[in-house]
Amino acid sequence: MFSRRHPFLFSVLVFSSIFFATILGVSILVFLGTRDPDFNMGEKVGVVEISGIITESKEIIRNIKKYREDDSIKAIILRIDSPGGAVGPSQEIFRETRKTIGIKKIIASMGTAAASGGYYIAAGTNGIMANPGTITGSIGVIIGFTNFEEILQKIGLYSVVVKSGEYKDIGSPVRKMTEKEKKLLQTFVDNTHMQFVDAVSKGRNMDIAKVKAIADGRIFTGEMAKNLGLVDRLGNLEDAIEWAGRLGGIKGKISAVYSKKSDSSFLDYFVESSAKKIVSHVVNPEFYSGYILKPPL
Repeated sequence: MFSRRHPFLFSVLVFSSIFFATILGVSILVFLGTRDPDFNMGEKVGVVEISGIITESKEIIRNIKKYREDDSIKAIILRIDSPGGAVGPSQEIFRETRKTIGIKKIIASMGTAAASGGYYIAAGTNGIMANPGTITGSIGVIIGFTNFEEILQKIGLYSVVVKSGEYKDIGSPVRKMTEKEKKLLQTFVDNTHMQFVDAVSKGRNMDIAKVKAIADGRIFTGEMAKNLGLVDRLGNLEDAIEWAGRLGGIKGKISAVYSKKSDSSFLDYFVESSAKKIVSHVVNPEFYSGYILKPPL
């Protein structure tokens, strides 16, 4: 009845229904083809990616915890491709890793580089796999400052500082560092370095004297690190996934799921990228694998 009274409206209604049904069908097909790997059935290995300079730990810890609590995830891979980073985040990820290895096996897979803070994290896992040419090691701590005092004086600029204590402006770029300040910072660096050495010793079950002997900041290839006991096996990411899956008790085919970065705004991305670039260029840029200590505020 409606089609005879309003043929044009009826045609529009039919066409619209077909159009929206088609859109819905295509959307479902696209979703099924590109859905999150977490929808995969069966037993899996979860891969947590740690890349770039390590400046924060929250998201990495969240992903480790997520996989630890997921019964379908039988083992975890930490895919590390990092030259190092700040002390605090590296220690926080190391601690979360140590809390997890008693529940699920964790294997570190080293990419181009897993040095300094990157190696700190790897040392806390059940096993480490590196490529023969991976840059690793750099077990050490560094803190650096640049002095602009003479340049400022040449252009007639002089600093005026009001401070609450003798060391509040330690590391100031507008004056020379005193011997007392150098001694204080050296004590600070030595203490942090020993924390690093102790973590590697415990994580790798190595004699602390043996770790100290090679913890002078030098870098190693993956092959050299294996010979020193810092790495367990040589191989790529797929080899690491296979190793982790078998350790986790998977008998058949092993599928891997990858953690996704949480949604962030353009401003968040811009700030994070800028911070990483500043750190990489200002703090000892000549050392690619420097374990970075943030100067005190």
